[in-house]
Amino acid sequence: MLKRFIPNEYIPSVYDLDLDHLHERNIKGIITDLDNTLVEWDRPEATPELLSWVKLVKNKGFQVTIVSNNNKKRVSAFSKPSGITFIHSAKKPLGRAFRKAKKDMGLHTNEVVVIGDQVLTDVFGGNRSGFYTVLVVPIAKTDGMLTKINRNIERRVLKRLKDKGHVQWEES
Repeated sequence: MLKRFIPNEYIPSVYDLDLDHLHERNIKGIITDLDNTLVEWDRPEATPELLSWVKLVKNKGFQVTIVSNNNKKRVSAFSKPSGITFIHSAKKPLGRAFRKAKKDMGLHTNEVVVIGDQVLTDVFGGNRSGFYTVLVVPIAKTDGMLTKINRNIERRVLKRLKDKGHVQWEES
């Protein structure tokens, strides 16, 4: 059971994503979390750096869909100006939103990567649904109230994984 909390990769940020490696794995779609994965949880819009990254990713042939547990107002206000497809109120780690994003992109499970900053929602949800998963370091050191609860549980899960030798990275 604990192995479902282990990502396939752990990287500092989305900017460290090895797009060539994903192409080699036949990945064609990226499902990404929004808050503390792409931008700080309280930043209303994309940064110029993120917009450049999204353009690069799309130019390399990847489709991108944001799957967020946040509400429609937040996710729509962020996604529409940057031209990124999105699913709000996703209820991660449940698999429904992940499957919808995959279907909307017209891809198979093995052609999609799930990227996020939370083990309990993004990694666990992506792994449960059979996707390749990538955990990134949260952009901000602060979180919204619900995420703070998740982070406390996440720290315990990661400690158990580390104690059992399953975690191969160091947290900052």
